[in-house]
Amino acid sequence: MANLTFDQLPEAVNQLLTTVSRIEHLLLEKQYSEDNQGELLNVKEASSFLNLSVSTIYTKVCRGEIPALKPGRRLYFDKNELVHWIKSCRKKSNEELAAEARTIVSRNQPPFQRKRKAYRKI
Repeated sequence: MANLTFDQLPEAVNQLLTTVSRIEHLLLEKQYSEDNQGELLNVKEASSFLNLSVSTIYTKVCRGEIPALKPGRRLYFDKNELVHWIKSCRKKSNEELAAEARTIVSRNQPPFQRKRKAYRKI
Protein backbone atom coordinates (compact mmCIF):
# COMPACT_ATOMS: atom_id res chain seq x y z
CA MET A 1 0.00 0.00 0.00
CA ALA A 2 1.23 3.43 -0.87
CA ASN A 3 1.11 6.30 1.56
CA LEU A 4 -1.80 8.55 0.75
CA THR A 5 -1.99 12.26 1.23
CA PHE A 6 -5.02 13.99 2.66
CA ASP A 7 -6.00 15.21 -0.82
CA GLN A 8 -5.94 11.65 -2.19
CA LEU A 9 -8.24 10.22 0.50
CA PRO A 10 -11.60 10.95 -1.22
CA GLU A 11 -10.47 9.20 -4.41
CA ALA A 12 -9.11 6.22 -2.44
CA VAL A 13 -12.34 5.89 -0.44
CA ASN A 14 -14.36 6.07 -3.68
CA GLN A 15 -12.27 3.25 -5.20
CA LEU A 16 -12.67 1.15 -2.05
CA LEU A 17 -16.45 1.61 -2.04
CA THR A 18 -16.64 0.68 -5.73
CA THR A 19 -14.55 -2.45 -5.17
CA VAL A 20 -16.57 -3.50 -2.12
CA SER A 21 -19.86 -3.06 -4.00
CA ARG A 22 -18.53 -5.22 -6.88
CA ILE A 23 -17.46 -7.93 -4.45
CA GLU A 24 -20.84 -7.79 -2.73
CA HIS A 25 -22.61 -8.08 -6.09
CA LEU A 26 -20.50 -11.11 -7.07
CA LEU A 27 -21.16 -12.83 -3.75
CA LEU A 28 -24.91 -12.26 -4.04
CA GLU A 29 -24.92 -13.65 -7.60
CA LYS A 30 -23.00 -16.73 -6.46
CA GLN A 31 -25.37 -17.27 -3.54
CA TYR A 32 -28.40 -16.86 -5.82
CA SER A 33 -27.05 -19.36 -8.35
CA GLU A 34 -26.26 -21.87 -5.59
CA ASP A 35 -29.76 -21.47 -4.15
CA ASN A 36 -31.43 -22.08 -7.50
CA GLN A 37 -29.10 -24.87 -8.52
CA GLY A 38 -30.76 -28.23 -8.26
CA GLU A 39 -34.22 -26.91 -7.45
CA LEU A 40 -36.50 -29.73 -8.51
CA LEU A 41 -40.21 -29.39 -9.21
CA ASN A 42 -42.83 -32.11 -9.31
CA VAL A 43 -45.50 -32.26 -12.03
CA LYS A 44 -47.97 -30.00 -10.22
CA GLU A 45 -45.32 -27.39 -9.44
CA ALA A 46 -44.03 -27.51 -13.03
CA SER A 47 -47.54 -27.11 -14.40
CA SER A 48 -48.15 -24.03 -12.26
CA PHE A 49 -44.68 -22.67 -13.12
CA LEU A 50 -45.24 -23.14 -16.87
CA ASN A 51 -48.94 -22.26 -16.64
CA LEU A 52 -49.89 -25.51 -18.39
CA SER A 53 -52.23 -28.27 -17.33
CA VAL A 54 -50.82 -31.46 -15.83
CA SER A 55 -52.01 -33.51 -18.81
CA THR A 56 -50.21 -31.14 -21.18
CA ILE A 57 -47.03 -31.56 -19.15
CA TYR A 58 -47.30 -35.36 -19.41
CA THR A 59 -47.94 -35.12 -23.17
CA LYS A 60 -44.93 -32.86 -23.74
CA VAL A 61 -42.71 -35.14 -21.66
CA CYS A 62 -43.91 -38.18 -23.63
CA ARG A 63 -43.06 -36.40 -26.90
CA GLY A 64 -39.66 -35.37 -25.55
CA GLU A 65 -40.42 -31.65 -25.77
CA ILE A 66 -39.76 -30.82 -22.10
CA PRO A 67 -36.59 -31.88 -20.25
CA ALA A 68 -37.56 -34.11 -17.34
CA LEU A 69 -36.03 -36.48 -14.81
CA LYS A 70 -37.68 -39.79 -14.03
CA PRO A 71 -36.14 -41.76 -11.20
CA GLY A 72 -38.59 -44.57 -10.70
CA ARG A 73 -42.23 -43.75 -11.35
CA ARG A 74 -42.27 -40.00 -10.67
CA LEU A 75 -41.37 -37.08 -12.86
CA TYR A 76 -39.22 -34.20 -11.69
CA PHE A 77 -38.20 -31.03 -13.49
CA ASP A 78 -35.13 -28.87 -12.95
CA LYS A 79 -36.34 -25.27 -12.72
CA ASN A 80 -33.25 -23.89 -14.51
CA GLU A 81 -33.74 -26.34 -17.38
CA LEU A 82 -37.39 -25.31 -17.70
CA VAL A 83 -36.39 -21.64 -17.89
CA HIS A 84 -33.78 -22.50 -20.52
CA TRP A 85 -36.39 -24.52 -22.44
CA ILE A 86 -38.81 -21.60 -22.42
CA LYS A 87 -36.13 -19.20 -23.65
CA SER A 88 -35.01 -21.58 -26.41
CA CYS A 89 -38.54 -21.63 -27.87
CA ARG A 90 -38.39 -17.92 -28.64
CA LYS A 91 -39.76 -16.91 -32.02
CA LYS A 92 -37.89 -14.35 -34.08
CA SER A 93 -39.43 -10.95 -34.71
CA ASN A 94 -40.18 -9.69 -38.21
CA GLU A 95 -37.20 -7.37 -37.94
CA GLU A 96 -34.86 -10.26 -37.06
CA LEU A 97 -36.25 -12.37 -39.90
CA ALA A 98 -35.77 -9.52 -42.37
CA ALA A 99 -32.16 -9.01 -41.24
CA GLU A 100 -31.50 -12.73 -41.61
CA ALA A 101 -33.02 -12.72 -45.10
CA ARG A 102 -30.85 -9.75 -46.09
CA THR A 103 -27.69 -11.56 -45.00
CA ILE A 104 -28.66 -14.65 -46.98
CA VAL A 105 -29.44 -12.62 -50.11
CA SER A 106 -26.28 -10.53 -49.76
CA ARG A 107 -24.04 -13.59 -49.91
CA ASN A 108 -24.41 -13.52 -53.68
CA GLN A 109 -24.08 -17.22 -54.11
CA PRO A 110 -24.31 -18.29 -57.71
CA PRO A 111 -27.57 -20.00 -58.62
CA PHE A 112 -27.68 -23.73 -58.93
CA GLN A 113 -26.33 -24.69 -62.31
CA ARG A 114 -26.92 -28.01 -63.91
CA LYS A 115 -24.12 -29.67 -65.69
CA ARG A 116 -25.18 -30.62 -69.16
CA LYS A 117 -24.39 -34.07 -70.25
CA ALA A 118 -23.14 -34.54 -73.72
CA TYR A 119 -25.17 -37.14 -75.52
CA ARG A 120 -23.49 -39.19 -78.13
CA LYS A 121 -25.33 -40.37 -81.15
CA ILE A 122 -25.18 -44.06 -81.69
